[in-house]
Amino acid sequence: MRGSEGYMIDVGALLEKVEAAAPIDSVEAVAASLGEMVDAREVSLLITDFTGRAVVRLTSTDRVEGARSHGIEQAETLPLPGTLYERVLRTQGADVRPLDDGFARMLVPVTDRGDAIGLLELTLPRHPSPQEISDIGSAAHALAYVVIAARRHTDVFEWGQRSTPFALAAEIQRRLLPASYTCEAGQFTLAGWLEPASSVGGDTFDYTLDRDSLQVSITDAVGHQVSAALLATLLVGSLRNGRRKGLDLGKQAMYANDSLAENAPAGQFVTGQLMRVDLHTGTATIVNAGHPFPLRLRDGKVEEVELGIEPPFGVVPGKGFDVQEFPLEPGDRIVLLTDGMQERNAVNLDVAATLAASADLHPREVVQELGSAILRATGGDLQDDATMVCLDWYGGPPRGRNSEQGADPDRASAPV
Repeated sequence: MRGSEGYMIDVGALLEKVEAAAPIDSVEAVAASLGEMVDAREVSLLITDFTGRAVVRLTSTDRVEGARSHGIEQAETLPLPGTLYERVLRTQGADVRPLDDGFARMLVPVTDRGDAIGLLELTLPRHPSPQEISDIGSAAHALAYVVIAARRHTDVFEWGQRSTPFALAAEIQRRLLPASYTCEAGQFTLAGWLEPASSVGGDTFDYTLDRDSLQVSITDAVGHQVSAALLATLLVGSLRNGRRKGLDLGKQAMYANDSLAENAPAGQFVTGQLMRVDLHTGTATIVNAGHPFPLRLRDGKVEEVELGIEPPFGVVPGKGFDVQEFPLEPGDRIVLLTDGMQERNAVNLDVAATLAASADLHPREVVQELGSAILRATGGDLQDDATMVCLDWYGGPPRGRNSEQGADPDRASAPV
């Protein structure tokens, strides 16, 4: 890829630098090499933190005042609201601003399938050409895969994203969530989010995509702290195990129910919903084990989708579960949620109104806005986890999606 003034970005060479570096140094290796290729004065990665309300600049070189440190590693947390960082993450478009002496500051999203991993920030001694902006954006997209691969081998990214330390229960709970909270595909976009309580409960969400179907789950284990996290571990593990054995939705539910009944202490249970969307027919089915009804935004109107209610998982050993038809049409936005969104100390939160007001947002921002709304309504004092999954269903036959450097620009949110 060649930009103006003959600047050449060699993605192959960048990846070779990654392979040669230790996993903990992989991002800095890419940043240094990219900086040389485009003659940048500064290049840095800012990764989104787990609150969704800040980005974190990771570095192991110069000391940064106010940054968290772990040995030589430093994490500088920068709030998102009202910043250019927030604008770039929401719009998934590059931002270039002039600086003094003809320099320019460039921000580009680091994204994979709509999952906003972070941003790449560069200071250039010139204003980049349109071709350079595109090429640097492609390099940032490649950096997304570098981060995904490198974090399998080191804790530095996980540590950097934790602006607040995790309790043991939160550590267990984190391992139960999908590796990516957002997925864009040709027929749908899906995003999940979890706002943890101060005394962490046992909420989880999960999803998987194969050639024939999208499967989604949301669950809420009884209790708090480690006991709830361990109960959730048993439930999520059994659901994944059944799914990977090839069990259909009803048998997955029965297998998970019996696993809890056989292995959990007496009186322990988990509410939840399991949904399967057939990608060929566009039809959906659902199992509802004592869980709050989903919400549906259709033609500007939000309503509950009423379902038959069955006992939670773990209550009745040997029970079979009804697989119910779920009404789904192209253009629907479906939100699954846990009862933490119906907090007793959040009586002023109108979830339906909040969802209706977010109609123009990408599901990634929808779930974060719902999470922020529950925090505002409770004054930040959550008594139970609040978890939500947003599914935008476009319908049509299985197909690829429009993608520009990791995101579909037509689905992106507008700037604030």
